[in-house]
Amino acid sequence: MSIRLAGRLALVTGAGSGIGREVCRVLSREGANIVAADQNIKTAQETIASLEGAEHIALHINVEDRISVKAALDVIKQFSKPPTIIVNSAGIYRKNILTEVDDNTFNDVININLKGTFLVMQTAVKAMIEGNVTKNSSIINISSLAATHRDVGLSIYSASKAGVIAMTKCASLEFGHLGIRINAVLPGFIETPMTAHISDESREMLIKQIPLQGLGQPEDVAEVIAFLASDKSSYINGASIEISGGI
Repeated sequence: MSIRLAGRLALVTGAGSGIGREVCRVLSREGANIVAADQNIKTAQETIASLEGAEHIALHINVEDRISVKAALDVIKQFSKPPTIIVNSAGIYRKNILTEVDDNTFNDVININLKGTFLVMQTAVKAMIEGNVTKNSSIINISSLAATHRDVGLSIYSASKAGVIAMTKCASLEFGHLGIRINAVLPGFIETPMTAHISDESREMLIKQIPLQGLGQPEDVAEVIAFLASDKSSYINGASIEISGGI
């Protein structure tokens, strides 16, 4: 059995469902201890209950709030070390034509998708440096194929996810010399609660556009993240990897 992440501590945000939950499952399968963090503590606890092993915990986190993020990292100190794997999976999806986007929608999308990724990265990197565990640490930010592909109604969502890519690339330059690798993954159309709203007609049209003729599964994304978290990807830094079926 592969245990390429044995003894590692992983913090996964947005861990209560979809890709985040599957990331927790795959990382734990590879031997990591999991901190499943979500704004919905109940779903985070359900994620933990589905994992094998006892060295896992669920935490409440509001990624757009600095105090909440810091509190979560403080709780993690019970492990006597900061996490060396960070997966920023928390995010929201909103589709509105630009002229119909109100301030609340704009702020929600930017604050959760972009600011949230920033706050978790910043707080985690500081903890890694203070805990002297920067060597071989890995941060994986979940962006989206929407960051590089245009679509009607996704101006704000796409901007938030493009920002994640830009921030990932710059941060990888800032902390690579310490041994912290920072990469992004760009999922395409993945079967998650976030894409459950797509009508059958739209789903069929989407599938016809995808060379591999199907929607992706959360596990497809989680396996790439596990690779990026491991030493097998020790020379990958500042990369943006599409997981899209070739669309």
